[in-house]
Amino acid sequence: MAELASTPAEATDCDVGIVGGGLAGLTLALQLRQAHPALRVRVLERRDGPAPEAAHKVGESTVEIGAHYFAQVLGLRQHLESAHLKKFGFRFFFNDGADNLALCPELGPSQYLSVPTYQIDRGVFENHLADEAARRGIQVVPGARVLGCALGAGGGPHRVRWRDAAGTEQQLSCRWLVDASGRAGLLKRQLGLARGNGHAAFSVWFRVRGHVRPDDWGQVGAGDPAAWRTRCGVGQRWLSTNHLCGPGYWVWLIPLASGCHSVGIVADPAQHDFEAMKTHAGAMRWLARHQPQLHAALAASAEPPLDFGFLRSFSHDARQLFSHQRWALVGEAGRFLDPFYSPGSDFIAIGNTYVTELVGIDLGGGDLRPAARLFDAVFRSFYDNMLPLYEGQYALFGNAAAMSHKVVWDYTYYWSVLAPLFFHGRLADTALLAECAAPMQACAQLNQGMQDWLRAAAEQRGERLPRAPAFQDHTQIHWFRTLNTRLTQPAARADVARQMHEAPQVMATLAQQALQRFGPAEHAPEAAHHARLAALCAQQQRPAGTMAACG
Repeated sequence: MAELASTPAEATDCDVGIVGGGLAGLTLALQLRQAHPALRVRVLERRDGPAPEAAHKVGESTVEIGAHYFAQVLGLRQHLESAHLKKFGFRFFFNDGADNLALCPELGPSQYLSVPTYQIDRGVFENHLADEAARRGIQVVPGARVLGCALGAGGGPHRVRWRDAAGTEQQLSCRWLVDASGRAGLLKRQLGLARGNGHAAFSVWFRVRGHVRPDDWGQVGAGDPAAWRTRCGVGQRWLSTNHLCGPGYWVWLIPLASGCHSVGIVADPAQHDFEAMKTHAGAMRWLARHQPQLHAALAASAEPPLDFGFLRSFSHDARQLFSHQRWALVGEAGRFLDPFYSPGSDFIAIGNTYVTELVGIDLGGGDLRPAARLFDAVFRSFYDNMLPLYEGQYALFGNAAAMSHKVVWDYTYYWSVLAPLFFHGRLADTALLAECAAPMQACAQLNQGMQDWLRAAAEQRGERLPRAPAFQDHTQIHWFRTLNTRLTQPAARADVARQMHEAPQVMATLAQQALQRFGPAEHAPEAAHHARLAALCAQQQRPAGTMAACG
């Protein structure tokens, strides 16, 4: 394999320099070396020494794209299955202020779906990634504090000034420079690429020793507590990413293989007071009011939390991620949406894949301009079209009726559009992306219409909406299960194109079911969104047969 071209005057220390040796940076290094074995890759990591177990970073829950990327694309499945926990899907409870979980609506699977996902201890995983990088001949430099970056002019090499663990200033020259520095966003800040996205939410979190087991919270006062405990397997709910939901907020519960549990509160600042929650004591007082069963389980331990962290505002955007001038932003150094559906690893996978494609084009002497422009636009569309799942939607989180439709809808959108492109290796297929632009745009319009209507219906009708099922078992929704299973099956290019063109029909049918179940709108604001969504559905030809109702 040829190395990236450079003249003697432009000799570089490495072909690709990566600033940041966390999840995004290390996985990119592995993917680059896997695709281009002769590539010289160097990673500068500020931390000096191994990452701590359990109390390292949040973002422990993976979903389908991220899990597939780690396990199959990077070949790390054995490590994931031996050192981490297999995730029992997402699970949602609507239990604000409740003292008996068995009496609260529940959404989630009763059995594992086809695509495996994982609960990852970030410290354990990142240490393994660093070891694997070293094994594959990638130089990871610990204790490297980056001081500044200078982008090369006229095709010249980029330069990074950094200070090593001994305090000596060093310089790294590289043909490609990738910012994987997380929220530090070193290159993003230097180039003035940061921008907001309109989504306001904050988060506080901590890790505790011992596992939190929601299965034990439904024994008193239920009609048949034994049946409630076993309908999702014997004591298996704790293996899910559990969402405890209420008006304007949700709480995550994520188990770790180390015997610890990650607990986080994510909330809309318009409805909950960040200042009152930015300490562990404040967060516990808030939990006592809103999640008394979780509070009681945590308070029963005499041990203090392993850590405590918070972000006043976590959602952020970037004007550009990929440049024909051979620089890129990946992971949280670029964009981050919201943790509700755990998309962080997905966007790492997508961004890293595009960087790997661009480096490959450069290796072959190709023109980077069209590919960099296209990949930036496509990633932008993925981000923008997923933003409506979260922006302005936190008011819905306490409404089980609306959420029973929203969760299934959001999954369907993800599994019908974005996931097939990644699973079947078509993320950078420029011809296919052009061919499928129209159905993908139709899906985006349907998604925006559905999110707007659900929000308006919940705001105006509240508890007058049809009741949510006591248990919406996602494994019993046949077409829903089929969408997940289809991701594991081989698909040629024509198959992926067909799936993309069928996606608007699937989504329109699902939207029509929700409109019919909720009935006519009661007031003008909802009626306008109702009419718009109905019109969007009418534009799509109904597929043969019908899908089982999601309620």
